[in-house]
Amino acid sequence: MLIKGFLRLAYVVAFFTATQRNLVAQEAKSPYDKLVPQYLLGLVHAPEVHSELKLTDQQIADLESLLRNLDAKWFPARILPTDQERAVTRELELQVWEWFRKSASEEQRQRLQQLEYSAQGNRIVLRSDVAKQVGIQSSQQQKLAVLARAADESKMALANTQFGDPQIKSLQEKAEKASKGERDGLMKIIRPEQRQKLQSLLGDPFDPTRLKRIYAMAPEFAEVEHWMNSSPLTMRELRGKVVLVHFYAFQCHNCHANFGIYRRWHKELTDKGVVVIGIQTPETSRERDAEAVKAAASERDLKFPIMIDLKSENWKAWGNTMWPCVYVVDKQGYIRMWWPGELNWKGATGDKTVEDAVNKLLAEK
Repeated sequence: MLIKGFLRLAYVVAFFTATQRNLVAQEAKSPYDKLVPQYLLGLVHAPEVHSELKLTDQQIADLESLLRNLDAKWFPARILPTDQERAVTRELELQVWEWFRKSASEEQRQRLQQLEYSAQGNRIVLRSDVAKQVGIQSSQQQKLAVLARAADESKMALANTQFGDPQIKSLQEKAEKASKGERDGLMKIIRPEQRQKLQSLLGDPFDPTRLKRIYAMAPEFAEVEHWMNSSPLTMRELRGKVVLVHFYAFQCHNCHANFGIYRRWHKELTDKGVVVIGIQTPETSRERDAEAVKAAASERDLKFPIMIDLKSENWKAWGNTMWPCVYVVDKQGYIRMWWPGELNWKGATGDKTVEDAVNKLLAEK
């Protein structure tokens, strides 16, 4: 999960002038750039951050207008190769900083920089701008980078497992050990006087792990010719409701395993203000026949709204990668979580995870 579990280390108070913008751009060229997490976009989506920055209602509205455009690139970019994803994210981050340069106060810019450093945790010492201000040497960064790569590799190995994999426990232990090694190594490699400089640059404490809304706005539905069980819907008109968007293909056996859960959600959650929407995206030639899609949905007793997206435009807009996949969208139209694959695969309890998320979102204003 974004910004979860990182060590809060240091904050660098800096004026975001043209010089600072250049430093941000230069940081992207650092040899350790790939090891520094990109959390700025997630931060500026969070209401807690808006409050921390003391943004006015007008600033929030203007920022959300900007994010609506940026999110159309940011969310699908998550499926790109790492280098390409980072390049897209970097460009979008610069647009956010440019907005803050023009539309926010100096104090708000400074605080946002502090929050970004807080979210990046111990990895900020790998940033060229932070290293320069604190006096961290390249030899120190090299040692820290070795530990950071080891931690990332162990986490990636764990992330590549599937539910029920017998290796999960041992991989979890390795990941925890590598993360601890990075934290301990930081304390050994960074000298006391450097730690003192970092401490002298600290802002007020802020816990990024408490942020709830850190993902993009849900993409607006692309227009299609065929809908079932409903007139064409838009994400905008669904504001005020929790929306469960799921991608499926009617000949996909993994999708069939979720159908009973979708039917239950539609039956039990509709009156609570939840809308279940299926997006049928074809994989086979048969699934490109709208009439065949309608017949299959009727046969499976799927009574919730279904978009028949024969050209896969919505699949592309959401950056989706598999059938099935469920996205949970809050009342303000932001994606809050998603579950790829069967909800109950090998004993998984994805349906309960989604339902717990829905109940929390229903309780939000």
